Amino acid sequence: MFTNTLLLRLFPFLSWFPVNSTILRGDLMAGIIGALVLVPKAMAYAQLSGLPIYFGLYTAFIPAILGALWGSSRQLLTGPVAIVSLMTAAAVTPLAIPMSDEYIGLALLLTLLVGIIQFAMGAFKIGTIVNFVSHPVILGFINAAAIIIALSQLDLLLGIPKGRSNSFLKDIWEMLGYLPQTHLPTLAMSIFALVMMLVFKKMKALAKPSVLIVVVVTTLISYFFGYAHNAKGKPDDIANEAIHALVTGYVVASDNIRDLSIDIAAKSAEARALDPEEDTVAIADLNYQLDLMRLGITNMEQDNKERMQQLNRINLARAKVPEDQPAIYYLAGQVPADVETDGRKWHIKKIENGQLKLVGGGDVVGAIPAGLPNLRIPSLSFDAIVSLLAAALIIALVGFMETISMAKALAAQTKQRLDPNQELIGQGVANIGGAFFQSYPSCGSFTGSAINLQAGARTGLASTFNGLFVAITLLFLTPLLYYLPKSVLAVIILLAVVGLITPGAIKHTWKASRKDGATALITFFATLIFAPHLDKGIMTGAVLAIVMYLYETMQPRVAILGRYHDGTLRDAKINNLPSSDVVTAIRFDGRLYFANVSYFEEAVLNAVADNPEAPYVLIVGDAINGIDASGEEVIHHLVERLNENGIVVLFSGLKKQIHDVMRATGLRDLIGEKRFFATAEDALEAIYSRAEYAGEDDALRPPQKAEPMSSAALNV
Repeated sequence: MFTNTLLLRLFPFLSWFPVNSTILRGDLMAGIIGALVLVPKAMAYAQLSGLPIYFGLYTAFIPAILGALWGSSRQLLTGPVAIVSLMTAAAVTPLAIPMSDEYIGLALLLTLLVGIIQFAMGAFKIGTIVNFVSHPVILGFINAAAIIIALSQLDLLLGIPKGRSNSFLKDIWEMLGYLPQTHLPTLAMSIFALVMMLVFKKMKALAKPSVLIVVVVTTLISYFFGYAHNAKGKPDDIANEAIHALVTGYVVASDNIRDLSIDIAAKSAEARALDPEEDTVAIADLNYQLDLMRLGITNMEQDNKERMQQLNRINLARAKVPEDQPAIYYLAGQVPADVETDGRKWHIKKIENGQLKLVGGGDVVGAIPAGLPNLRIPSLSFDAIVSLLAAALIIALVGFMETISMAKALAAQTKQRLDPNQELIGQGVANIGGAFFQSYPSCGSFTGSAINLQAGARTGLASTFNGLFVAITLLFLTPLLYYLPKSVLAVIILLAVVGLITPGAIKHTWKASRKDGATALITFFATLIFAPHLDKGIMTGAVLAIVMYLYETMQPRVAILGRYHDGTLRDAKINNLPSSDVVTAIRFDGRLYFANVSYFEEAVLNAVADNPEAPYVLIVGDAINGIDASGEEVIHHLVERLNENGIVVLFSGLKKQIHDVMRATGLRDLIGEKRFFATAEDALEAIYSRAEYAGEDDALRPPQKAEPMSSAALNV
């Protein structure tokens, strides 16, 4: 029995078996349907992450299989999603140029860190840490992130340049200045794809494959009507001196970075070969040189990033020559009168190995490497780890929260047992394994999981088949995707995130709690303001939520109780009830600990001061859920102080854990066993059973007066 339990713990997928033919057939169909729908979405999300398109397919391959094998949900599909893709771009873009080798390396390292964090959380069963990121925080963050995602696709939807700076809102504002330069064929393709998807989604038979149909149709249109125009060039092909200087500066800096990297590798090897005890000075000198070279690389990389941002925004005009022949490029609007252009607007897309890659039409996916992803070990640079660690933690938490919310929804429909910690392990394994096969961070996919459920998936084999069919796409179908317009992928992203914008949910949260509503709104605006640094937005919300929680626990609700007309005890102030001349009854709603003991003591003393003639104080402790040493100490001194002033302190409704603390410290013996009551009514009956109150009409007297009874314990 133990062996079986251990095996299932280590290999949870063993619980799927044995699988009959019916289940196998259902899982196979779910896998096929899911792959057909998700392949274009995976490429779209990769575009959002700042990585080459095919990385989306890599992320839909290995993580899908590993997440299914080691997760607890049998319908959950792990893969690329919009929010995590955007957070990946936000984390890596400040450190490297999107699409570059350095950017890819950092993205893979980020994936590895996310996986390690998630796996560790699951292995040590600390999945509850996600509770520190409250629902209002996530709500505000997701709404802001969805808007950011939607706006980030405008350049692709319209075919206009967009910069990448440390201010997303600034980039969007600057991009709006390029609206007059909208590429009309790109805009037309975007509108066509959008209309097609909206129409198909309303048709029951075509709703599921709508994305695939649109991808096929637009790709064919792009191919047959010459939508894309790409060209290569050299720095000397640029006629404008300022642009030529930017390009030349970029190429020279890239060459210097390559040479410095070679020198760093050589000097690092030299340093490692020295004896740490005998060659201390030499090692120190080499380390100093290495630090200077690394700093030089960092500065040159930042300069190149800024140069590329400028180059991406520049419109060029190309002298009219066949596209396969070299041509001169002029700054748009500065073409000599005797030069005939091809009438297109050209942009420098990237610079590689001294070669310019230019786009003069609609932007398409282009060549996708055929074959499965190669094994690639992420580079474990200490500086890079430090730079990415905070973002990795946030992505791990947000990704898991999205995963577990989807998994819970699936479990509610399938009646399946869900293990959150095992799901964390599954997500961790998926990201760790994916990092070695060129995947960026992934999590549970809402769309893919919903397809699995609707298609009748019964086990994780459905997600496994999904990943295998993505692999078939990588092996045999990538050439068919060359002419797929990127604007269509932008439309796919746009429609995917529209449902995440839920102002009604924020309004509902505001109605439920003004504090939670304020937290959601502040997180929302902070995320927008700090973008593209999304981690700062969600951290702002998380810190605010924790501060508000602490503030609330520091000043919990304290109610002075009175007798309501129906005989129950209620807040006297709210219900305008008369005070008692005999008992000051106080209810404290919250855990009594070091942060609020002073507030508790002050509340009791103020209540006594407001009702000085009452000889009894009743602490109604039904809502006191815990007590620490500070709380015990305050009660001790409070009881002694009030007793010295002739006031008897009684307690009612205290929970077992409170009694246990009082017994362990001797406080219960000090107060007196007979001054503790099961309920407030029991305590009031004991008080009003005394002969001196027999004929007194007091505000807190129980509706039915008890028979006089001896209660010597109530004497001071």
